[in-house]
Amino acid sequence: MTGTATRIGFGTDVHAYGPGDSVVIAGVRIAHTRGVIAHSDGDVALHALCDALLGAAGLGDIGMHFPDTDPKWKGADSRELTRSVMAQLHARHYVVGNADITILAATPRIARHRDAMRRAVAQLLGIDDHQVNIKATTTEGLGFIGRSEGLAAQAVVLIHKPDSAAAR
Repeated sequence: MTGTATRIGFGTDVHAYGPGDSVVIAGVRIAHTRGVIAHSDGDVALHALCDALLGAAGLGDIGMHFPDTDPKWKGADSRELTRSVMAQLHARHYVVGNADITILAATPRIARHRDAMRRAVAQLLGIDDHQVNIKATTTEGLGFIGRSEGLAAQAVVLIHKPDSAAAR
């Protein structure tokens, strides 16, 4: 990527389980015996992704842009938060090269939802499915995740400015 501004970002998010009958992960609603305790929809994957994108662009973190103290974001759809973050990146001429997301959860099982998650994230980022990777781990029964008390996600992204934008 000669002549480009290439940057990497990392994000993480954690939510405890609470009342409910589904969780949203990577933009996909999954039936579950519980929901998550969160100000927005509690999508740990998209929250981690937003943090990674914002960090890569040097734009702070998700809490700075969408504070949980602001009633405006109560129950917010994390896909809208992601679209807003992407608009900020596009305004700075950044495009996403790839995204790698790890879901840490004992339940729900992720495997059968992985393709839908990849498609949903790719669409939000404006990239091809093959540029998004979704994987999961259970923590082998250890900690709050292993005890099914909550779930977490980590995301890594690579962003860059195409040659024409990097010269600006």
